[in-house]
Parts: sequence; C-alpha cells; structure tokens
Amino acid sequence: MEDVSCDLEVDVNGEEVFMVDKKIISFYSGRIRKLFGKSKGVVKSFKVIFNDFPGGADGFELMSRFCYNNGKIDISPLNVSLLFCIAHFMEMKESVSGAKNLFEKTEKSIHEIRYWTWSELVFALRQCQDLQSVANTSCILDKYLDSITRRIASSSEASPCPSTSSPDSSAHRLSCDTRSTESLKNSYFRVTWWFEDLLSLEPFLIEILVKTMLSKNIDHGIISRFLFYYQKSRFSAAKSDEKCKIMEAVIDALYCLDLSLVSYRSLFGLVQVSLNLNINKCSRNKLETMIGSQLDQATLDNLLIPPPSGSKYLYDVNLVLRFLKLFIGKGACCLPLTRLKKVASLMDLYIAEVAPDPCLKPHKFLALIKALPESARTSYDAIYQAIDIYFKVHSRLSEEEAMRVCSGLNYEKLSSQVCNSLTKNPKFPSNSAVQALISQQLKLRNLLEDTNSPNAFVDSPYSSIETNGTGKNNEQIVLYAGKLDLSTENEKLKAHLQGMQCRVMELEKVCRKMQIQMAKMMKSRLSSHNSPKSLPKLCS
Repeated sequence: MEDVSCDLEVDVNGEEVFMVDKKIISFYSGRIRKLFGKSKGVVKSFKVIFNDFPGGADGFELMSRFCYNNGKIDISPLNVSLLFCIAHFMEMKESVSGAKNLFEKTEKSIHEIRYWTWSELVFALRQCQDLQSVANTSCILDKYLDSITRRIASSSEASPCPSTSSPDSSAHRLSCDTRSTESLKNSYFRVTWWFEDLLSLEPFLIEILVKTMLSKNIDHGIISRFLFYYQKSRFSAAKSDEKCKIMEAVIDALYCLDLSLVSYRSLFGLVQVSLNLNINKCSRNKLETMIGSQLDQATLDNLLIPPPSGSKYLYDVNLVLRFLKLFIGKGACCLPLTRLKKVASLMDLYIAEVAPDPCLKPHKFLALIKALPESARTSYDAIYQAIDIYFKVHSRLSEEEAMRVCSGLNYEKLSSQVCNSLTKNPKFPSNSAVQALISQQLKLRNLLEDTNSPNAFVDSPYSSIETNGTGKNNEQIVLYAGKLDLSTENEKLKAHLQGMQCRVMELEKVCRKMQIQMAKMMKSRLSSHNSPKSLPKLCS
C-alpha cells in the first residue's frame, strides 16, 4: 500500500468530489470491493456517486482518514455515531487481511455506553437524528434511546415525587413553610431535569422516545408534561411546516398515554394553537377523541373556540358537536348519569352563549340541543331561555323553522313560570304555547292522582286528552293542538292558562296541607296499636 494513486473519483451527496486511491478504500470497504470486483480490462479511472452518504463530505473525509491511516482513528462518543453509520453504509465489517475493521471498533465503543456521561449520550443521540436512515437500520438509535430512558427511569425511582403524577400539578404549588417549599422545588427538578436537554430532538425521535419510555413504565404524567413543554418550547422558533410535525408528534405520543394523567386544560391549549395549522386528519381526530371522551371535565371557556378561518360563525360549533358525539360514544346508556348531567349543564351554558350568533343556522342550533338525551336534563328552563335569545336575533324565521327549533324542548320538564312565560311570548309559535298548556294540565292531573284525591280531573277543554303509560303526552296531543284555530282562540288560551296557573298554585298548597295531615294521622294510628281506627276521608 506504499504506492498511492488517485484513480477513484467520489461525488459525495453533491457537496464535494474526492479523488482517492481505489485500492486503499476497497481494502476496508466491502461496498467498494463489490462495485469494482467484477471490472475487467485496464481502467485508468473510476467514478462513484453517493447521494445519501452519512455525514456528507465531512463523513467521507473522516472515513478516508481511517483508511489512509492503516485503520487507526480516535473513537469517542462525539464521533462514534457517525463512524458507526459510515461503517454500516460502506460495509466495513471486514478488511481484506482480516484486520480489525471500523465496524468492530465502533461497536465496541457503543457497548461501553453505560460509562458515557449524560451529555455525551445526548450528543450522540442528536447526531443520530441527522443519520436517520442508517441509524434506524443499524439499531444504534434504539440503543441510545434505551440508555437515555433507563437513566431517566432510575432518577425518577431514586427520588419519587407523587405530586408530579397529577396532570395539573405545578412546581408553583408550594407550601408557606420554607423547608416544604425547597423540598417541592427539589422534587420538581428531580423529575424534570432532563426536559431541557431533549428539546433539540426532532419530532420523529420524540415519538420513538415516548414509546421506549412507556416500555420502561415511566410515569405517564411526567411524560405528558414533557410533551407539552416540548411543544411550547419548540414552537417559538419553528416554521409553519415544522409546527405541524411537532404538533402531530406530540398528539400521537399523548394518545398513547393514560388520559387520566394528562392535563385536560393543556389539551385545549393544543386545540387553540392548531387552529391555523394543517395537521393531518389522523392526529386531529386523536386530539378530538382525547378531549371529547372527557367532556365532563371541560369548562365554558374551554369550548368557546374560534371557528376555522373563513367561517362566519362566532365559535366553532361543529367542533363542539364532534366533542359531544365522542363523549356519547357507544351510547348514553353506557355513561353514568352524573357525567351526562354535568355535560348537559355545560351545554346549557354553551347554547345560551352561541344563541346570539346571527350566522348560526336553525338545524345547527337544534343539533346542539338534541345532542344529549332528554334524560341528561332535569329541567329545560335554560334551553327555553336560549331559544328565546335565538328567536330575538333570528326574527325572520318561518313558522316551520321556529317549530323545528322548539322541537328541542321537553315541555314536561319546563317549570310553571317558564310555561306561563312561553304562552305569553309572541316570538314562540302558537303550537308551542298549546303544548306548554297541555303539559301543565298533565302535571296537574298527575299531581292530583298521586294524592289519591277524588278531584283528579280538571274541568277544562283539554282534560280528556290521553296519556301513555309513563304519563307523557303522546302524538295525539300534538295532533289535537294542531287542529285548534289558534288565531281566534289565542286570547282564550292565555286567559285559561293564567287561571290554570292560579289553580295550580292553590292546589299545590292544598296538597302540602293534605300531606302534613296524612303524616299526622299515620303517626297517630301507629301509636295506638290496641284500638286501630280507620283514617277519615280527605276533603277535596
């Protein structure tokens, strides 16, 4: 190898062209030997073009030094990743003479990874992300991630801090006691010390890192806090396309975690920052699923999300409807009633907030009302108030459209005061006023029947309307109400309802007195076992 020539021209990734000795390079590189091993005849010069050489021109120069220096080179954690990938790419696993090759030397250095400092390990990992294609196929990336994860896990186990598992916990939740304050600060640092060091990792590497962490059972709360910290920190200097990659990686990683340990408020933060980003549909669906499945944790402020650019809505109603659909999931019967009622109360507030939107179509407004089953609401008074606001803003609705909106009301769950207000409200269709009246009469009828009073029926034009087994008015009521000549009977109906309201209040007082009287008589009867007496008949 004393005679050195420059018979091989190498174009490295279009960056630079090297003239090297083919014999020397092929002595260590199996890839070069394969390229020219079958060449016949006398060829004065050869040319090779590499488009994906690890490390580019600097990497090829480093390899050339190894070859020209008889296979000797200083290997450290600062260059081992690059040299290992070069050895893998150039197939430097064995030399012609069987001398120790570059692949063996770098592999030996990587086997000593447990002796590397944290800084050396992080540097090697960062270098790997620039060598992604080769690093993945050679499994070197997995070794680095495994080592980093082990060190994070061991530090967390050495100094557990239960408070950090809470999704909304913060280092600022400190006691007034100075000693406790310092202890919490130290505990917070012991589980987050590595956050800053891994901010430089590319999004694709973050996803792999999280999967490795999960395999090592690292606390999901700590992982989620790192992901939110990563997204916020990287966004400040990222371009639009980079922000999409960051957001997708963070969402996909969060989706793998236990949602009970993920900050719900921070998930809404991701929704806000992703409004003007073109993230892929899969990641967007995952984010909506994480939020929708826990909708009972949301607040009104969380749901007041601006609409997509170009939309005329005041708020993104379609997004909230998707949240509701995801919350219901397989069916309302699968959810505890307490969760349903909590979401219903939240939606009552939201519906009232969006009702003044002049661009909100009737069918969309009705969809918000009907998204939850009737069992989720004990009262529809708030819905009536929201519809009243909606009718004030949308005064040009046709009778048919207004009736369709009113179909979202459950008249049986309206209070007497609201029913009275509805019948006097000129913005509501006449049919709604009739249904409110019928509902009040049915309530009165059921109330009297429950007290076993002989006066169970009210002398009114609608007392003969039938009810089903559950006490709810059936379709006959709607049909009957539709046949009324409301244009001529409207004043009579209002007067009749006012009279009914007074009578309902009087009957409620009578019922309360009757219940007290019955309780006293039952008590008296129980106290006199030897001389039982029959209860007197109650006065109507």
